[in-house]
Amino acid sequence: MSADEPLFRVVRGVPTAEELAALVGVIAARSRPVAPAAPAPASLWARSARPTGAALAAGRGAWRAAGLPR
Repeated sequence: MSADEPLFRVVRGVPTAEELAALVGVIAARSRPVAPAAPAPASLWARSARPTGAALAAGRGAWRAAGLPR
């Protein structure tokens, strides 16, 4: 494709300037690469179930410490 060739052409009908502008906008939006979506943050409910800080250690009193807030 040479530099003077159009990127697209209308083969049927007579579009208005507004219709051509809308078509160009859609083509431009669809041709851009889409960035991967960021993962959704965990809800407060889900975060409350996850241990924070150091991993839980086994040993004396570990069962009690596992249920206490840190």
